[in-house]
Amino acid sequence: MMQGDVLIIGAGPTGLVLALWLTKLGVKVRIIDETAEPGTTSRALAVQARTLELYRQLDLAETVVARGHKVPAVNLWVKGEPAARLSFENVGSGLTPYAFLQIFPQDQHERLLVERLEALDVAVERRIELISFAQEETRVIARLREPDGYEVDCEANYIAGCDGARSIMRETIGTGFPGGTYRQIFYVADVEAAGPALNGELHADLDEADFLAVFPLAGQGQARLIGTVRDERADRADRLTFGDVSDRAINHLKVGIKKVNWFSTYHVHHRVAQHFRKGRAFLLGDAAHIHSPAGGQGMNTGIGDAINLAWKLAAVLAGRANDNLLDSYEAERIGFARRLVATTDRVFSFVSAEGRIADIMRTRVAPVLIPMAIAFAPVREFMFRTISQITLNYRRGPLSRGAAGQIHGGDRLPWAPIDGVDNFDSLPTMDWQVHVYGSASAELAAWCAAQNVPLQIFDWRSQYEVAGLARDALYLLRPDTYVALADGSGAPKALDRYFGDHGIQLAPPSRRS
Repeated sequence: MMQGDVLIIGAGPTGLVLALWLTKLGVKVRIIDETAEPGTTSRALAVQARTLELYRQLDLAETVVARGHKVPAVNLWVKGEPAARLSFENVGSGLTPYAFLQIFPQDQHERLLVERLEALDVAVERRIELISFAQEETRVIARLREPDGYEVDCEANYIAGCDGARSIMRETIGTGFPGGTYRQIFYVADVEAAGPALNGELHADLDEADFLAVFPLAGQGQARLIGTVRDERADRADRLTFGDVSDRAINHLKVGIKKVNWFSTYHVHHRVAQHFRKGRAFLLGDAAHIHSPAGGQGMNTGIGDAINLAWKLAAVLAGRANDNLLDSYEAERIGFARRLVATTDRVFSFVSAEGRIADIMRTRVAPVLIPMAIAFAPVREFMFRTISQITLNYRRGPLSRGAAGQIHGGDRLPWAPIDGVDNFDSLPTMDWQVHVYGSASAELAAWCAAQNVPLQIFDWRSQYEVAGLARDALYLLRPDTYVALADGSGAPKALDRYFGDHGIQLAPPSRRS
Protein backbone atom coordinates (compact mmCIF):
# COMPACT_ATOMS: atom_id res chain seq x y z
CA MET A 1 0.00 0.00 0.00
CA MET A 2 1.50 3.30 -1.10
CA GLN A 3 1.61 5.99 1.57
CA GLY A 4 1.86 9.76 1.84
CA ASP A 5 0.87 12.60 4.09
CA VAL A 6 -1.62 14.11 1.64
CA LEU A 7 -3.18 12.52 -1.45
CA ILE A 8 -4.20 15.18 -3.97
CA ILE A 9 -6.82 14.30 -6.57
CA GLY A 10 -6.52 16.48 -9.65
CA ALA A 11 -3.55 18.23 -11.25
CA GLY A 12 -5.08 21.50 -12.36
CA PRO A 13 -3.72 24.78 -10.97
CA THR A 14 -5.42 24.25 -7.59
CA GLY A 15 -3.98 20.78 -7.03
CA LEU A 16 -0.56 21.74 -8.34
CA VAL A 17 -0.31 24.80 -6.09
CA LEU A 18 -1.41 22.75 -3.10
CA ALA A 19 1.26 20.16 -3.90
CA LEU A 20 3.92 22.83 -4.30
CA TRP A 21 3.08 24.63 -1.07
CA LEU A 22 2.93 21.42 0.95
CA THR A 23 6.19 20.13 -0.52
CA LYS A 24 7.93 23.40 0.30
CA LEU A 25 6.69 22.98 3.87
CA GLY A 26 8.13 19.47 4.15
CA VAL A 27 4.92 17.50 3.62
CA LYS A 28 5.05 14.30 1.56
CA VAL A 29 2.41 14.52 -1.17
CA ARG A 30 1.11 12.29 -3.90
CA ILE A 31 -0.76 14.01 -6.74
CA ILE A 32 -2.73 12.02 -9.30
CA ASP A 33 -4.83 12.89 -12.33
CA GLU A 34 -6.97 10.72 -14.57
CA THR A 35 -5.92 12.51 -17.76
CA ALA A 36 -3.05 11.20 -19.87
CA GLU A 37 -1.33 14.56 -20.21
CA PRO A 38 -1.75 18.22 -19.23
CA GLY A 39 -4.33 20.20 -21.17
CA THR A 40 -3.27 22.03 -24.30
CA THR A 41 -6.28 24.38 -24.33
CA SER A 42 -7.90 26.21 -21.46
CA ARG A 43 -10.55 28.71 -20.48
CA ALA A 44 -8.87 30.33 -17.45
CA LEU A 45 -6.60 33.24 -18.29
CA ALA A 46 -6.38 35.87 -15.58
CA VAL A 47 -3.86 35.82 -12.75
CA GLN A 48 -4.96 38.49 -10.31
CA ALA A 49 -2.67 40.78 -8.32
CA ARG A 50 -3.31 38.97 -5.02
CA THR A 51 -2.34 35.65 -6.55
CA LEU A 52 0.90 37.17 -7.82
CA GLU A 53 1.61 38.55 -4.35
CA LEU A 54 1.16 35.09 -2.85
CA TYR A 55 3.19 33.51 -5.65
CA ARG A 56 6.25 35.33 -4.30
CA GLN A 57 6.35 32.61 -1.64
CA LEU A 58 6.97 30.08 -4.39
CA ASP A 59 9.30 32.33 -6.38
CA LEU A 60 6.74 32.18 -9.19
CA ALA A 61 5.46 35.72 -9.54
CA GLU A 62 8.15 37.18 -11.75
CA THR A 63 8.16 34.12 -14.03
CA VAL A 64 4.39 34.36 -14.53
CA VAL A 65 4.72 38.06 -15.32
CA ALA A 66 7.61 37.47 -17.73
CA ARG A 67 5.87 34.66 -19.62
CA GLY A 68 2.43 36.24 -19.79
CA HIS A 69 0.91 39.54 -20.85
CA LYS A 70 0.14 42.58 -18.71
CA VAL A 71 -3.28 44.09 -19.32
CA PRO A 72 -3.18 47.74 -18.35
CA ALA A 73 -6.86 48.57 -18.87
CA VAL A 74 -10.41 47.34 -19.57
CA ASN A 75 -12.53 48.94 -22.29
CA LEU A 76 -16.32 48.73 -22.63
CA TRP A 77 -17.84 49.07 -26.10
CA VAL A 78 -21.35 50.04 -27.21
CA LYS A 79 -22.67 50.22 -30.77
CA GLY A 80 -19.26 49.66 -32.31
CA GLU A 81 -17.40 52.33 -30.36
CA PRO A 82 -15.43 52.44 -27.08
CA ALA A 83 -17.61 53.87 -24.29
CA ALA A 84 -15.49 53.65 -21.12
CA ARG A 85 -11.93 52.76 -20.08
CA LEU A 86 -10.68 51.67 -16.66
CA SER A 87 -6.90 51.91 -16.30
CA PHE A 88 -5.40 49.47 -13.78
CA GLU A 89 -2.06 51.29 -13.85
CA ASN A 90 -3.57 54.48 -12.49
CA VAL A 91 -5.75 53.01 -9.75
CA GLY A 92 -3.56 50.19 -8.46
CA SER A 93 -0.06 51.64 -8.52
CA GLY A 94 -0.02 52.42 -4.79
CA LEU A 95 -1.91 49.33 -3.69
CA THR A 96 0.11 46.36 -4.97
CA PRO A 97 3.37 45.61 -6.76
CA TYR A 98 1.20 44.13 -9.52
CA ALA A 99 -1.04 46.98 -10.64
CA PHE A 100 -2.35 45.23 -13.74
CA LEU A 101 -4.31 42.20 -14.87
CA GLN A 102 -1.93 39.40 -15.83
CA ILE A 103 -2.91 37.12 -18.68
CA PHE A 104 -1.27 33.70 -18.46
CA PRO A 105 -3.33 30.89 -20.04
CA GLN A 106 -4.10 27.93 -17.81
CA ASP A 107 -2.30 25.36 -19.95
CA GLN A 108 0.95 27.36 -19.77
CA HIS A 109 0.31 28.01 -16.10
CA GLU A 110 -0.02 24.28 -15.39
CA ARG A 111 3.17 23.48 -17.28
CA LEU A 112 5.09 25.98 -15.14
CA LEU A 113 3.69 24.51 -11.92
CA VAL A 114 4.55 20.99 -13.06
CA GLU A 115 8.12 22.10 -13.85
CA ARG A 116 8.50 23.53 -10.34
CA LEU A 117 7.10 20.36 -8.75
CA GLU A 118 9.43 18.14 -10.75
CA ALA A 119 12.37 20.27 -9.60
CA LEU A 120 11.35 19.22 -6.07
CA ASP A 121 11.24 15.54 -7.13
CA VAL A 122 7.45 15.36 -7.16
CA ALA A 123 5.82 14.09 -10.36
CA VAL A 124 2.16 14.13 -11.32
CA GLU A 125 0.99 10.52 -11.67
CA ARG A 126 -1.28 10.41 -14.71
CA ARG A 127 -3.98 8.04 -15.96
CA ILE A 128 -4.73 7.15 -12.34
CA GLU A 129 -8.37 7.41 -11.29
CA LEU A 130 -9.87 7.70 -7.83
CA ILE A 131 -12.59 5.07 -7.52
CA SER A 132 -13.54 5.53 -3.88
CA PHE A 133 -12.09 6.23 -0.46
CA ALA A 134 -12.90 5.48 3.14
CA GLN A 135 -11.99 7.43 6.25
CA GLU A 136 -10.70 5.88 9.43
CA GLU A 137 -9.79 7.52 12.72
CA THR A 138 -6.20 8.30 11.78
CA ARG A 139 -6.03 7.83 7.99
CA VAL A 140 -7.74 7.71 4.62
CA ILE A 141 -7.69 4.62 2.39
CA ALA A 142 -8.21 5.48 -1.27
CA ARG A 143 -8.97 2.94 -3.97
CA LEU A 144 -7.21 3.85 -7.21
CA ARG A 145 -7.35 2.46 -10.73
CA GLU A 146 -3.93 2.49 -12.38
CA PRO A 147 -3.17 2.85 -16.12
CA ASP A 148 -3.10 -0.93 -16.62
CA GLY A 149 -6.57 -1.27 -15.09
CA TYR A 150 -5.43 -2.79 -11.81
CA GLU A 151 -6.91 -1.42 -8.61
CA VAL A 152 -4.67 -0.58 -5.67
CA ASP A 153 -5.05 1.06 -2.28
CA CYS A 154 -3.27 4.21 -1.17
CA GLU A 155 -3.01 5.33 2.44
CA ALA A 156 -2.75 9.00 3.43
CA ASN A 157 -3.34 11.16 6.45
CA TYR A 158 -5.58 13.49 4.42
CA ILE A 159 -7.11 13.61 0.96
CA ALA A 160 -7.71 16.78 -1.07
CA GLY A 161 -10.27 16.91 -3.87
CA CYS A 162 -9.08 19.26 -6.61
CA ASP A 163 -10.91 17.20 -9.22
CA GLY A 164 -13.16 19.79 -10.82
CA ALA A 165 -16.86 20.42 -11.21
CA ARG A 166 -17.73 16.72 -11.60
CA SER A 167 -15.76 15.84 -8.46
CA ILE A 168 -15.90 12.21 -7.32
CA MET A 169 -14.55 13.54 -4.03
CA ARG A 170 -17.60 15.75 -3.54
CA GLU A 171 -19.96 12.92 -4.41
CA THR A 172 -18.19 10.57 -2.00
CA ILE A 173 -18.38 12.85 1.02
CA GLY A 174 -22.04 13.46 0.20
CA THR A 175 -22.21 17.24 0.43
CA GLY A 176 -24.73 19.17 -1.61
CA PHE A 177 -23.78 21.43 -4.51
CA PRO A 178 -26.67 23.91 -4.71
CA GLY A 179 -26.95 26.50 -7.44
CA GLY A 180 -27.94 26.50 -11.08
CA THR A 181 -26.85 26.48 -14.71
CA TYR A 182 -26.89 29.42 -17.10
CA ARG A 183 -29.04 28.84 -20.16
CA GLN A 184 -26.53 30.62 -22.37
CA ILE A 185 -23.81 28.63 -24.06
CA PHE A 186 -20.32 29.99 -23.58
CA TYR A 187 -17.73 29.70 -26.28
CA VAL A 188 -14.00 30.24 -26.25
CA ALA A 189 -11.69 30.66 -29.20
CA ASP A 190 -8.00 31.40 -29.63
CA VAL A 191 -7.55 33.55 -32.72
CA GLU A 192 -5.08 35.54 -34.74
CA ALA A 193 -6.75 38.85 -35.52
CA ALA A 194 -6.40 42.56 -36.15
CA GLY A 195 -8.32 45.71 -35.30
CA PRO A 196 -8.61 48.36 -32.55
CA ALA A 197 -9.54 45.73 -29.95
CA LEU A 198 -6.18 44.00 -30.51
CA ASN A 199 -4.17 46.75 -28.76
CA GLY A 200 -3.06 44.70 -25.75
CA GLU A 201 -5.96 45.75 -23.54
CA LEU A 202 -9.14 43.90 -22.59
CA HIS A 203 -12.29 44.79 -24.49
CA ALA A 204 -15.90 43.83 -23.72
CA ASP A 205 -19.08 44.47 -25.71
CA LEU A 206 -22.27 45.69 -24.00
CA ASP A 207 -24.44 45.69 -27.10
CA GLU A 208 -27.72 43.91 -27.80
CA ALA A 209 -25.82 41.09 -29.47
CA ASP A 210 -24.20 38.14 -27.76
CA PHE A 211 -21.79 39.10 -25.00
CA LEU A 212 -18.15 39.05 -26.07
CA ALA A 213 -14.85 39.80 -24.37
CA VAL A 214 -11.51 40.02 -26.16
CA PHE A 215 -8.55 39.04 -23.97
CA PRO A 216 -5.08 39.84 -25.27
CA LEU A 217 -2.47 37.09 -25.27
CA ALA A 218 1.30 37.33 -25.48
CA GLY A 219 2.28 37.85 -29.11
CA GLN A 220 1.21 40.36 -31.73
CA GLY A 221 -2.40 39.89 -32.86
CA GLN A 222 -3.03 36.92 -30.53
CA ALA A 223 -6.30 36.98 -28.59
CA ARG A 224 -8.74 34.81 -26.68
CA LEU A 225 -12.44 35.41 -27.41
CA ILE A 226 -14.94 34.46 -24.70
CA GLY A 227 -18.58 34.98 -25.53
CA THR A 228 -22.10 33.68 -25.22
CA VAL A 229 -24.83 32.38 -27.44
CA ARG A 230 -28.25 33.15 -26.03
CA ASP A 231 -30.89 32.54 -28.71
CA GLU A 232 -32.07 29.34 -30.38
CA ARG A 233 -28.45 28.46 -31.15
CA ALA A 234 -27.98 27.68 -27.45
CA ASP A 235 -30.12 24.58 -27.95
CA ARG A 236 -27.57 23.02 -30.33
CA ALA A 237 -24.36 23.66 -28.44
CA ASP A 238 -22.76 20.41 -29.52
CA ARG A 239 -23.11 21.39 -33.18
CA LEU A 240 -22.01 25.03 -33.01
CA THR A 241 -19.08 26.18 -35.09
CA PHE A 242 -17.14 29.41 -34.99
CA GLY A 243 -19.13 30.57 -38.00
CA ASP A 244 -22.29 30.49 -35.88
CA VAL A 245 -20.91 33.10 -33.46
CA SER A 246 -18.52 35.20 -35.50
CA ASP A 247 -20.76 37.93 -36.88
CA ARG A 248 -22.81 40.17 -34.62
CA ALA A 249 -20.73 40.79 -31.51
CA ILE A 250 -17.38 40.41 -33.27
CA ASN A 251 -18.38 43.00 -35.85
CA HIS A 252 -19.37 45.35 -33.03
CA LEU A 253 -15.81 45.16 -31.68
CA LYS A 254 -14.31 45.42 -35.18
CA VAL A 255 -12.26 42.26 -34.74
CA GLY A 256 -10.82 41.06 -38.04
CA ILE A 257 -10.26 37.31 -37.73
CA LYS A 258 -7.28 35.95 -39.66
CA LYS A 259 -7.09 32.46 -38.20
CA VAL A 260 -8.96 30.40 -35.59
CA ASN A 261 -6.53 28.17 -33.71
CA TRP A 262 -9.17 26.38 -31.65
CA PHE A 263 -12.81 26.75 -30.68
CA SER A 264 -14.94 25.16 -27.96
CA THR A 265 -18.33 25.58 -26.32
CA TYR A 266 -19.40 24.84 -22.76
CA HIS A 267 -22.10 25.37 -20.14
CA VAL A 268 -21.41 27.41 -17.01
CA HIS A 269 -22.85 26.74 -13.57
CA HIS A 270 -23.02 28.82 -10.42
CA ARG A 271 -22.76 26.54 -7.39
CA VAL A 272 -21.07 26.30 -3.99
CA ALA A 273 -20.69 23.05 -2.06
CA GLN A 274 -22.47 22.99 1.29
CA HIS A 275 -19.26 21.89 2.99
CA PHE A 276 -15.59 22.10 2.07
CA ARG A 277 -14.47 19.57 4.68
CA LYS A 278 -15.65 16.24 5.99
CA GLY A 279 -13.25 14.59 8.38
CA ARG A 280 -9.95 14.06 6.61
CA ALA A 281 -11.30 15.02 3.19
CA PHE A 282 -11.26 18.53 1.70
CA LEU A 283 -12.73 20.15 -1.41
CA LEU A 284 -10.88 22.90 -3.28
CA GLY A 285 -11.29 24.87 -6.50
CA ASP A 286 -14.04 23.87 -8.92
CA ALA A 287 -14.87 20.84 -6.77
CA ALA A 288 -16.02 23.32 -4.12
CA HIS A 289 -17.33 26.28 -6.14
CA ILE A 290 -18.00 27.16 -9.77
CA HIS A 291 -19.28 30.39 -11.29
CA SER A 292 -19.35 32.49 -14.43
CA PRO A 293 -16.03 33.70 -15.86
CA ALA A 294 -17.02 37.33 -15.16
CA GLY A 295 -14.06 39.08 -13.58
CA GLY A 296 -11.55 36.27 -14.10
CA GLN A 297 -11.92 34.99 -10.55
CA GLY A 298 -12.28 31.21 -10.79
CA MET A 299 -8.73 29.90 -11.06
CA ASN A 300 -7.47 32.51 -8.62
CA THR A 301 -10.03 31.46 -6.03
CA GLY A 302 -9.00 27.82 -6.32
CA ILE A 303 -5.36 28.82 -5.87
CA GLY A 304 -6.41 30.81 -2.81
CA ASP A 305 -8.10 27.70 -1.42
CA ALA A 306 -4.87 25.75 -1.83
CA ILE A 307 -2.73 28.36 -0.11
CA ASN A 308 -5.18 28.70 2.77
CA LEU A 309 -5.27 24.96 3.40
CA ALA A 310 -1.59 24.13 2.82
CA TRP A 311 -0.01 25.82 5.84
CA LYS A 312 -2.73 24.47 8.13
CA LEU A 313 -2.24 20.89 6.95
CA ALA A 314 1.51 21.27 7.37
CA ALA A 315 1.12 22.56 10.95
CA VAL A 316 -1.19 19.71 11.94
CA LEU A 317 0.95 17.04 10.29
CA ALA A 318 4.03 18.41 12.09
CA GLY A 319 2.22 18.18 15.42
CA ARG A 320 2.26 21.95 15.93
CA ALA A 321 -1.53 22.35 15.91
CA ASN A 322 -4.51 20.18 16.66
CA ASP A 323 -7.03 19.06 14.10
CA ASN A 324 -9.38 21.94 14.93
CA LEU A 325 -7.13 24.28 12.97
CA LEU A 326 -8.33 22.56 9.80
CA ASP A 327 -11.92 23.63 10.50
CA SER A 328 -10.84 27.19 9.77
CA TYR A 329 -10.31 26.27 6.10
CA GLU A 330 -14.03 25.96 5.43
CA ALA A 331 -14.89 28.80 7.78
CA GLU A 332 -12.61 31.21 5.92
CA ARG A 333 -13.12 30.09 2.34
CA ILE A 334 -16.79 29.16 2.01
CA GLY A 335 -18.08 32.64 2.82
CA PHE A 336 -15.83 34.17 0.18
CA ALA A 337 -16.92 31.56 -2.37
CA ARG A 338 -20.59 32.33 -1.74
CA ARG A 339 -20.05 36.08 -2.09
CA LEU A 340 -18.03 35.55 -5.24
CA VAL A 341 -20.69 33.39 -6.87
CA ALA A 342 -23.36 35.95 -6.01
CA THR A 343 -21.26 38.82 -7.38
CA THR A 344 -20.23 37.16 -10.63
CA ASP A 345 -23.82 36.02 -11.12
CA ARG A 346 -25.08 39.60 -10.86
CA VAL A 347 -22.43 40.87 -13.28
CA PHE A 348 -23.07 38.15 -15.82
CA SER A 349 -26.85 38.52 -15.50
CA PHE A 350 -26.46 42.21 -16.35
CA VAL A 351 -24.30 41.72 -19.44
CA SER A 352 -26.32 38.78 -20.76
CA ALA A 353 -29.93 39.61 -19.85
CA GLU A 354 -32.42 39.58 -22.71
CA GLY A 355 -35.27 41.96 -23.47
CA ARG A 356 -35.79 45.60 -24.39
CA ILE A 357 -35.27 46.99 -20.88
CA ALA A 358 -32.03 45.05 -20.46
CA ASP A 359 -30.79 46.30 -23.84
CA ILE A 360 -31.60 49.91 -22.89
CA MET A 361 -29.74 49.55 -19.60
CA ARG A 362 -26.64 48.17 -21.31
CA THR A 363 -26.53 50.37 -24.39
CA ARG A 364 -27.91 53.71 -23.16
CA VAL A 365 -27.76 53.90 -19.37
CA ALA A 366 -24.53 52.01 -18.60
CA PRO A 367 -22.38 53.93 -21.16
CA VAL A 368 -23.38 57.16 -19.43
CA LEU A 369 -23.21 56.03 -15.81
CA ILE A 370 -20.03 53.91 -15.97
CA PRO A 371 -17.72 56.71 -17.21
CA MET A 372 -19.25 59.06 -14.63
CA ALA A 373 -18.69 56.51 -11.86
CA ILE A 374 -15.10 55.64 -12.73
CA ALA A 375 -14.25 59.35 -12.92
CA PHE A 376 -14.22 59.19 -9.12
CA ALA A 377 -11.00 57.80 -7.64
CA PRO A 378 -12.75 55.89 -4.79
CA VAL A 379 -14.92 54.04 -7.34
CA ARG A 380 -11.91 53.13 -9.49
CA GLU A 381 -10.00 51.94 -6.43
CA PHE A 382 -12.95 49.86 -5.21
CA MET A 383 -13.27 48.17 -8.60
CA PHE A 384 -9.56 47.37 -8.74
CA ARG A 385 -9.46 46.10 -5.17
CA THR A 386 -12.41 43.80 -5.85
CA ILE A 387 -11.22 42.40 -9.18
CA SER A 388 -7.63 41.94 -8.00
CA GLN A 389 -8.78 40.12 -4.81
CA ILE A 390 -6.59 42.33 -2.60
CA THR A 391 -9.73 43.27 -0.68
CA LEU A 392 -10.31 39.62 0.32
CA ASN A 393 -10.05 39.26 4.10
CA TYR A 394 -10.83 36.82 6.90
CA ARG A 395 -11.96 39.39 9.47
CA ARG A 396 -14.76 37.19 10.74
CA GLY A 397 -12.68 34.04 10.63
CA PRO A 398 -11.85 31.99 13.70
CA LEU A 399 -8.12 32.76 13.41
CA SER A 400 -8.49 36.56 13.24
CA ARG A 401 -8.11 38.78 16.29
CA GLY A 402 -7.72 42.45 17.17
CA ALA A 403 -7.34 45.72 15.31
CA ALA A 404 -4.70 48.45 15.16
CA GLY A 405 -5.14 51.53 13.01
CA GLN A 406 -7.39 50.56 10.13
CA ILE A 407 -6.00 47.01 9.98
CA HIS A 408 -7.96 44.15 11.53
CA GLY A 409 -7.01 40.57 12.18
CA GLY A 410 -7.79 38.69 8.96
CA ASP A 411 -6.83 41.54 6.63
CA ARG A 412 -4.26 41.45 3.88
CA LEU A 413 -1.24 43.42 5.04
CA PRO A 414 -1.22 46.72 3.11
CA TRP A 415 1.65 47.23 0.71
CA ALA A 416 3.69 50.26 1.77
CA PRO A 417 7.07 50.67 0.03
CA ILE A 418 8.76 53.78 1.39
CA ASP A 419 12.24 55.21 0.76
CA GLY A 420 13.37 52.02 -0.96
CA VAL A 421 12.13 49.79 1.89
CA ASP A 422 9.43 47.31 0.78
CA ASN A 423 7.42 45.83 3.65
CA PHE A 424 6.50 42.86 1.42
CA ASP A 425 10.12 41.73 1.06
CA SER A 426 9.93 39.51 4.18
CA LEU A 427 6.67 37.78 3.20
CA PRO A 428 8.07 34.88 1.09
CA THR A 429 9.28 33.05 4.23
CA MET A 430 6.11 30.84 4.52
CA ASP A 431 6.20 31.13 8.31
CA TRP A 432 4.87 33.20 11.17
CA GLN A 433 6.42 36.65 11.55
CA VAL A 434 5.79 39.94 13.36
CA HIS A 435 5.78 43.41 11.81
CA VAL A 436 6.13 46.64 13.78
CA TYR A 437 5.94 50.06 12.15
CA GLY A 438 7.76 52.39 14.52
CA SER A 439 9.46 51.06 17.65
CA ALA A 440 9.29 47.57 19.15
CA SER A 441 9.56 47.13 22.89
CA ALA A 442 12.49 45.23 24.34
CA GLU A 443 9.99 42.68 25.68
CA LEU A 444 8.60 42.03 22.20
CA ALA A 445 12.07 41.71 20.71
CA ALA A 446 13.03 39.23 23.43
CA TRP A 447 9.85 37.19 22.87
CA CYS A 448 10.46 36.97 19.12
CA ALA A 449 14.10 36.00 19.66
CA ALA A 450 13.15 33.30 22.18
CA GLN A 451 10.48 31.86 19.88
CA ASN A 452 12.65 32.32 16.78
CA VAL A 453 9.90 34.35 15.13
CA PRO A 454 11.27 36.93 12.66
CA LEU A 455 10.63 40.50 13.82
CA GLN A 456 10.52 43.10 11.06
CA ILE A 457 10.82 46.69 12.32
CA PHE A 458 10.18 49.61 9.98
CA ASP A 459 11.14 53.15 10.95
CA TRP A 460 7.96 55.15 11.28
CA ARG A 461 6.88 57.29 8.35
CA SER A 462 3.64 59.19 7.93
CA GLN A 463 2.91 57.14 4.82
CA TYR A 464 2.37 54.08 7.01
CA GLU A 465 -0.51 55.84 8.70
CA VAL A 466 -1.98 56.65 5.30
CA ALA A 467 -1.77 52.91 4.49
CA GLY A 468 -3.80 52.17 7.61
CA LEU A 469 -1.02 50.97 9.91
CA ALA A 470 -0.71 52.09 13.55
CA ARG A 471 2.53 53.33 15.07
CA ASP A 472 4.30 50.86 17.41
CA ALA A 473 1.52 48.27 17.05
CA LEU A 474 2.38 44.64 16.42
CA TYR A 475 1.01 42.75 13.43
CA LEU A 476 1.34 38.97 13.59
CA LEU A 477 1.36 37.52 10.08
CA ARG A 478 0.28 33.99 9.28
CA PRO A 479 2.32 31.74 6.99
CA ASP A 480 -0.01 32.77 4.15
CA THR A 481 0.82 36.46 4.88
CA TYR A 482 -2.63 37.47 6.17
CA VAL A 483 -2.74 39.36 9.45
CA ALA A 484 -3.61 36.95 12.26
CA LEU A 485 -3.41 39.43 15.14
CA ALA A 486 -3.31 43.22 15.23
CA ASP A 487 -2.51 44.64 18.67
CA GLY A 488 -2.01 48.32 19.37
CA SER A 489 -0.15 47.76 22.64
CA GLY A 490 2.74 45.96 20.98
CA ALA A 491 3.03 43.71 24.04
CA PRO A 492 4.12 40.07 23.62
CA LYS A 493 1.42 38.83 26.01
CA ALA A 494 -1.03 39.29 23.14
CA LEU A 495 1.03 36.77 21.16
CA ASP A 496 1.06 34.27 24.01
CA ARG A 497 -2.73 34.51 24.29
CA TYR A 498 -3.17 34.11 20.54
CA PHE A 499 -1.09 30.97 20.16
CA GLY A 500 -2.39 29.51 23.42
CA ASP A 501 -6.05 30.08 22.57
CA HIS A 502 -5.65 28.53 19.11
CA GLY A 503 -3.50 25.62 20.25
CA ILE A 504 -0.73 26.48 17.80
CA GLN A 505 2.88 25.75 18.64
CA LEU A 506 5.69 27.50 16.86
CA ALA A 507 8.21 25.32 15.07
CA PRO A 508 11.51 24.74 16.91
CA PRO A 509 14.52 26.59 15.51
CA SER A 510 15.81 23.45 13.75
CA ARG A 511 12.66 23.35 11.58
CA ARG A 512 12.92 26.99 10.51
CA SER A 513 14.68 28.34 7.48
